[in-house]
Formats: sequence, C-alpha cells, structure tokens
Amino acid sequence: MSSMESLAQLEVLCEKLYNSRDSAERAHAESTLKCFSENSDYISQCQYILDNASTPYALMLASTSLVKQVSDRSLSLQLRLDIRNYVMNYLAARGPKLQNFVTISLIQLACRITKFGWFDDDRFREIFKEATDFLALASQDHYLIGLKILNFLVMEMNQANSAMPLTLHRKIATSFKDQFLLQIFQISLTSLHQLKSEVPDELRRVPISLALRCLSFDFVGSPVDESSEEFGTVQLPASWRPLLQDPSTVQIFFDYYKVNDTSVSKEALECLVRLASVRRSLFVEDPARSQFLSHLMSGTREILQTGQGLADHGNYHEFCRLLGRFKVNYQLSELLNVEFYGEWLGLVAEFTTKSLLSWQWASNSVYYLLSLWSRLVTSVPYLKGDTPSLLDETVPKITEGFITSRINSVQASFADNSPDPDNPLENAESLQDQLESLPYLCRFKYESCSLFIINIMEPLLQAYTARSRLPASGDAAELSVIEGQIAWMVHIIAAILKIRQTVGCSQDSQELFDAELAARVLQLINITDTGVHAQRYQEISKQRLDRAILIFVQNFRRSYVGDQAMHASKQLYARLSELLGLTDHLVLLNVIVGKIATNLKCYAECEDVIDHTLSLFQELASGYMTGKLLLKLESTKFIIANHSRENFPFLEEYRCVRSRTNFYYILGCLVFMEDGPVKFRSFMEPLLQVAVNLEASADAAFRTDVVKYAFTGLMRDLRGIAMATNSSRRTYGLLFDWLYPSRMPLLLRAISLLTDEPEVTTPLLKFMSEFVLNKAQRLTFDSSSPNGILLFREISKLIVAYGSRILLLPNGTNIYRSKYKGIWISLTVLSRALCGNYVNFGVFELYGDRALADALDISLKMTLSIPLSDILTFKKLSKAYYGYMEVLFNNHITINSVLNLDTSTFVHIVTSLESGLKGLDTGISTQCASAIDSLAAFYFNNITAGDNPPSPAALNLARHIGELPSLFPQILKSLFEIIIFEDAGNQWSLSRPILSLIMISEQMFSDLRAQILASQPLDQQQRLSQCFDKLMTDVTRSLEPKNRDRFTQNLTTFRHDFRAK
Repeated sequence: MSSMESLAQLEVLCEKLYNSRDSAERAHAESTLKCFSENSDYISQCQYILDNASTPYALMLASTSLVKQVSDRSLSLQLRLDIRNYVMNYLAARGPKLQNFVTISLIQLACRITKFGWFDDDRFREIFKEATDFLALASQDHYLIGLKILNFLVMEMNQANSAMPLTLHRKIATSFKDQFLLQIFQISLTSLHQLKSEVPDELRRVPISLALRCLSFDFVGSPVDESSEEFGTVQLPASWRPLLQDPSTVQIFFDYYKVNDTSVSKEALECLVRLASVRRSLFVEDPARSQFLSHLMSGTREILQTGQGLADHGNYHEFCRLLGRFKVNYQLSELLNVEFYGEWLGLVAEFTTKSLLSWQWASNSVYYLLSLWSRLVTSVPYLKGDTPSLLDETVPKITEGFITSRINSVQASFADNSPDPDNPLENAESLQDQLESLPYLCRFKYESCSLFIINIMEPLLQAYTARSRLPASGDAAELSVIEGQIAWMVHIIAAILKIRQTVGCSQDSQELFDAELAARVLQLINITDTGVHAQRYQEISKQRLDRAILIFVQNFRRSYVGDQAMHASKQLYARLSELLGLTDHLVLLNVIVGKIATNLKCYAECEDVIDHTLSLFQELASGYMTGKLLLKLESTKFIIANHSRENFPFLEEYRCVRSRTNFYYILGCLVFMEDGPVKFRSFMEPLLQVAVNLEASADAAFRTDVVKYAFTGLMRDLRGIAMATNSSRRTYGLLFDWLYPSRMPLLLRAISLLTDEPEVTTPLLKFMSEFVLNKAQRLTFDSSSPNGILLFREISKLIVAYGSRILLLPNGTNIYRSKYKGIWISLTVLSRALCGNYVNFGVFELYGDRALADALDISLKMTLSIPLSDILTFKKLSKAYYGYMEVLFNNHITINSVLNLDTSTFVHIVTSLESGLKGLDTGISTQCASAIDSLAAFYFNNITAGDNPPSPAALNLARHIGELPSLFPQILKSLFEIIIFEDAGNQWSLSRPILSLIMISEQMFSDLRAQILASQPLDQQQRLSQCFDKLMTDVTRSLEPKNRDRFTQNLTTFRHDFRAK
C-alpha cells in the first residue's frame, strides 16, 4: 500500500480492472495490482482491504489475490490457518451483505486453503462442521452460504489443480470422499426436502446443484473425458446403499423436476441420470435393485404421460439421456419384470416416434433413444422365459420413422444445395452418431425393414435414371433433393452392411437381404456418371451422393470382397449375379475401380471427394489379397499406365496438390507388388519426361509459375513413390537407381535458384526427408556399395545450398512459412540421415571430405538464427530442433560438434535443452534428457574419470564448464524439481542424466540436496534427508547399465517417499 496514497485510489484501480472497456487502462491496473497476488508481504494488506474497503471490486481483488497466494503452497502452516480462520469468521459476520461474486470468491479461497492443507493439520478439516453451523443459523442468507461452502468444497476436492501433484490430489479426494461426501449428500437431500415448499428459486438451485456435484464425484480416480456426455457407471461406495434404497431419494428429484425453474428441473434430471447409472453391485439383493428400477421407470412414465417440462430443450435432452441409461445398466429381463413394462415401452416408443418427427429440434437427443432401442433388440437372443418383450411391434415402426425422417429432412432443409456444416451429410461425426444404432434395429426385423428401404429406394432410382436421360437437368433444386434423399438411403444401407449380425433370421437369408440392398447402390453407380449427371460434378448434392457411395463401397468391401469373404458369401454373389450379373468379387472390384477412376477423372476441383476416393483406393491397394486382385483388372492397369495430367485433371489443380502424394503412394504400392525393373521404368516414364523438360529449362524459366508447379508436382509424386518403397531393399533400390546420379543435379539447382520460394522448397525437402528415412531397413546397401556415403554427400549439398541462402534472406511477414518451416524440415532430413545407420561418418574426416562438417556447420547456424522463444512456440520446429540436438549429442559429440563452438553459443544450446526438459511435451523432454545424458556422460568418462590425455573435444567442454560452473548444477536442479514436484511420464528417461550429473561432482549433488531440504518445512526435513540417503544406496561411481538401472529403481522409491505426507 505504500505506493498508493489511499485506499480510495486502490478502489478506483479495482473498478478499472474489472469494469473498464479500455484495454490499455485495464492492463495498467492489472500491472499495478499484480503485486497483491505475487508477493506474500501483501497478504496483510489484503486483510486490510477486506476489513475497510467499501466497493465490491476491491474486496474481489483481495479475495482472488489470496486464492493465488495460497495456491503457491509456499506459505507457512500457521499463516494458512490464520487466513482460513479469518475468512470463515468474515463470511459469518459480513457474508450476507456481500455481493454474490465476492461471497463465492471468498468461499473458493476457504476451500482452496482446506484442500492444500488437508494432510498438514486436522484443523483444516473443520470446514465441514463450520459449514453445518451456518445451516443451523436462523438467517436464510447464512443457510445459503453454508450450502455454497459445501458445494464449492466438493467441487474443489474433485477438481485437479495444476499447482498440486495428481497423486496428492487423488489422496486428498479419496480421504474427503471417505470422511465427508456421504454426509454432504445427505445434507443436500435434507435441504431439498426442507425447501420443497414455496421458497425463492435461487434457494432451490443451490441444494440441487450440491446433490449433482456429489453424484458427479470421481469415486474411483478415473476422470472421464469432459468433451463427452458419456460417463459410464457411477461407482458409489457401499455405505451409500441405504440412502439409495430409500424411495424418497429418487422421488425428491422427480418432485424437483416439476419445478417451473428450468435450471432446477434440468439439474434434477442430471441427478436422475447418474442415479440410473449407479453400479449394479451396489444392490446386494435383486428385490432392492428391482424396486429401484421400478421407481425410476414409474417416474419416467409419469413424465412421458404428462409431457411436463419437455418443451424446454435442456430438459428434453437430459430426459433422452435418462431413458438411454435404462438398458446400459439393466438387463432386458429386469425391465420385463417391472409390472407396467408394456405401458412404459409403449410410451417410450411413442415419445421416440414424435422425436423423430421433430428431427430439427431433437437431432442431438435422438441418439440416446436409438441407442436404447438398439441395446434392447441385441438383448433379445439372451432373453429367457416366455414373457413377450413387445419389441416385435414397436421396433419396425421406430426404424421406419427414423428412415422417413431422414428423407423428409432433405426436402425440408437442404434443397438450397449449398454447403452446410450442420448437415449430417457434410459432417461425418454427426452422421456416425445418427447411424450408429440403426443397423441393429434394421436387422432385428430385417425382411420387413429391407423391403421398406427398397420401396423407398426404387422410386428414387427411377426418378434419378429418368433425369439422366433428359437433355438438361431441369429443375436443379428438385434434382438436388432427389440426390440428397438417395444419399441418405445409401448411407443407411452402408451402415446396415457394416454390421453383420444375425438376430431373428439365418445367415443365408441375411445375405440375400444384403444383396437386395447392395444391388440398388451398385445399380446407382452406373447411373451417377451417365447423361445429365455426368455434367453435375460441381453440384454439392452430387458430391454428397458420391461420398455416400464411397462409404458404402468401403463397408461392403470389408464384409464381402476377398477370397475368404467370397467363399463364405455364396448366397450374396448368387443373388447379385441374378440382379446385376456380378458373378464374383473380381467383377465387383472392376466396378469399384471403375468408379474410383471416374471420380479421379471428373472431380478435378473437389478435394473432399478426391480424398475420399483415394482413401478407398488405398484401402484396396494396401490389402495383400485385394492388392493382388487389383493388378488383374484392366481398369487398374489403365490407371498405372496412364497416370498423366491429361487423364487425371486433379493432378493439375492446386487445391488438390496434396492428394498427388497419396495418389502416387497408392500406385507405387501396386507397382512394387510385382517384381520387375522393366515395369517400374515404364511406370516412371511420364515422370522422367517431366524431369527431362525441367532439366532443359533455363535458370530464368525456373521462376515462372509453369516450371515451379511442374517441379513441385514432381517432388510430391516422388515422395509418394518413396513412401511406397518401405517394403524392401529391392523397391528402394529401384527408386534410388532412377534418381541417383541423373536427377540429383536438378534438385540442387532448384533449391539453389528458388530458396526464397517456400512453395517449391517445402515439397523438395519433404521428399528428401522421406527418401533418407531408413524405415524397415530399406537403405541397407551391399557391403561393397558406396551408395550410403554418396547419398549423404548429396544430402549435404542440398542442406548447405539451402541453409547458406536462407540465412541471408530477410524475415518476411510470415516468418514460419518463409524460413522456419524449411529449416525444421532440413533438420529432420539431416537427423534422419545421421541416425539412419547406413553411413560410416568416420570416412569423411579420414579422407578430408567436408560433406559432414559443412552439413553440421550450416545446420547449427540455422538453429542459432532462431530465437529460443520461437523454437518453443512452433511445435513442429520444436520437435525437429530437439530431435536434431539429440542425434548431435548422442552420435557426433566428438567430431565437428557443438563442443567446438564458443562458450556463449554452447551455453545457449545447453540452456535450450533445459527449457525443453521443462516443457509439456514428453517426447521432447525425453530427447533433451538423452542429449544432456550424453553430454554429462562424456564429461564424466573423459574428464572426471578419464585416464588418458583429454581429447580436443574434452578440453573444449572443460573450458566451457570452467567459464560457467553453474551450468550443470542448474540442470540437475531442474531435473530434481521435475521428478519431485511434477507427474512426469518419462521418469526412466529423466533418471539417466541425473545419475550422469551426480557422477560428475558429488559436491554439486550435496549442495543441491541441502538447497532442496532447506526449502521444505522443518518438521519434514529429517524424513526427506533419509530419502536422499536411500537414493544412492548400492550405487557405485560408474555409468554401467546395471548401475544405471539400480539408480533408476532407487529414484522411483525416492520420488514416492519424498512426496508422501
């Protein structure tokens, strides 16, 4: 407060901080006031503000500042107890008069202190008793504050905090759950009963919210994915059993659902959803479980009968979730045993049918209803006894209702034929949700369902065929609607064929029905690319239809294409032969590949359809059996022999430029399935012509768009082919011989002339990144072959040519695109070459070849040109940089290495490794740990424990450390802080450099130990000192593998004991 003249000035600043619309004014206020949350000396000033300030914003500042202070976990025990006692007394004395946001902030402060001090002193746990004391006071305001304290206490205990290790959080949450959670839930129920009469809505919201928080508690320490609405089974402890067996527990939530306040009714339903999800084993006896189920069904029956509250979308959605939980947690036989099952099922069926008719309003909620019905029908085969399930009558109507609703949705909403991200036909995830349960419903009564689908499909196909014969497309909107409706039907058939399950009829009869449905779509394939339709590839509805056909083909292929599927599906192929003349899967594959070729020819400007088509083509080509079958087809042979831009115009389209790599990867896979250099050379002929033309171009022509596009296309094509050579040395050798030495000068020329053109250099460097990658040992050359060394020399030329020029270019407006992207790909190329194990790098120094030295030199210059902040900001750059550093320190620390740099540069690089250790990316942290371990081990082996005269590299390292002796101690401190205070997932990797650093200097370790112990509470220091003693038990002064493993085990024990309270 000394920097301010009065409390009034502070209040003005607080007003600006929370209310000002001027960002500069807010930033100034924040900068001035941040001392209250960062400096513990200001804690007493926060108390002064709470005692004397008159504005709620000043009180809010004091409260939030204290929350940040106590989250730091560095305050003394007595100070935290004093803050806690002060806040609770403050709430009791002044709570009712405070603004709600100030009250909540103070409650959060009390709860945060409680959690962080839970195991430090039992007095922190008195918050529960003090909250109940609030409830006992006559004032309604105090009652509300007491409930809010319990509410935020449950939330705080259930929520992990970044300032607290996850293991400690779980211990505290478990202790709190065992000691207080049941009592708090009982208080919420008691409050709900007491406040059932006429009271303000706000008073009702707090206890229902408290009950929901209790039921949403993480009982078993496995937090759910918060992006999902599904949470599995609620694992209530056995001590909660009597409370759940009491009928009033469920009934009170149904009673509160009837309250007019929609926020209360929605939370009441959320509580019921969780109660319906309680683990089955909580009820020891079947009668108790049956009674609980009956009560839930009775309550939902009443809601279904009256429809009360379902006009609100939130209530409607939660009610659908509640119905969906019945079959998740209960067996069909248990539902059947409920007295009014038939009435309940009829009401749910009627509700589902109405929901399907209101598809626009209920589209996200119907998923839960369909999920319920699909689970019911899949349980029918396991049903024992003679009691009818009544599903035979209801399920077909629901299935027909869903299909009809999808058809009507096209007519109603999507006739404008424009892109709509909310349209399920445009959104694969939404489509998956809507169709996930449908196959089980359709196959339950498959004969009637397939007949219903055929009766819808036939008129649509006839209309679509008729439109293809007209001279013009006529009413475009009407045709778009027809295509949309057919697309939905194709998606539905595709979903059915994806799931092969026999319920209610034999395998043979199911195959016949599959054939009937599939025949309609296969017939459609012949229609879509004929007549008028062959001129409509630009239309959105036509693109949606073709995407639907591709999905159908993918699902159908998985079930019925291939030798085994062919022999096991005789009925299907017999029926397809009768209907369409498709006698076997080879004939069918020819139709499919014909459609793939047509899409690739005609959809030059639709990247989405091209990608879907290539995905299907890749799926076919990557299967061993289907790949062999493809090679027998004339349509496949045509694609392989005529892969030019004239036949496939999408290769010319810039928007589809990324698809080229995938296209040539697929073709490469097919070509490499058969031995033969002749076939490979024939396949590469069009690419050879492109390369020859580029080589003949003058330097000036390289800057023209035509030449640049031709070159980048060639690089993308070659990258796809290089990706396809991962099967063997033979296939890689074919590409290597084609490329080296004839084509390499072209690459060097392009990167030299067009360094400032990232759209050219990026595809080139990415191709080289793939070409030098030794996956599956494909780069294993003969013992007498110099190819590995020759390849690295070419890599060195490219990297030096690029690096020496890119460093001279000015930084553009988009520095990542213009410089950083090319640099990180270059580092990746070099890293892969350095650790590919196909080059003996000692040869270069032995024969005075500068290839390795120049490549390392320019790569280090490129890395040093980038500020560390930018390296840490851009994820791909960060991964490439640290991957390169790991290779450099592990494999090239003695020759032409980082040790030859000046001390300031060396320290900069090692400091960057320390920054990577502290990052959130486990992979980068592991790479940094490996690099530091190599450096420390080199120091230990060559300087600390070295017998022979030190090498020049060792002398350089000793000089660097001599000039900055704090470097290694600082890294060791950071490593220990990560091990002790963070939940690192790579503890094994981190243990390696810790041992190497300890071996360098025992004094360094002793100093760090004293420093860590001094930062801990006095009453813990003796125990923690013993932890350090045990850390070095049986560890010798060496870096042998057994010694390292022993230290790693000790470190695991040390971490566990150190963090134990």
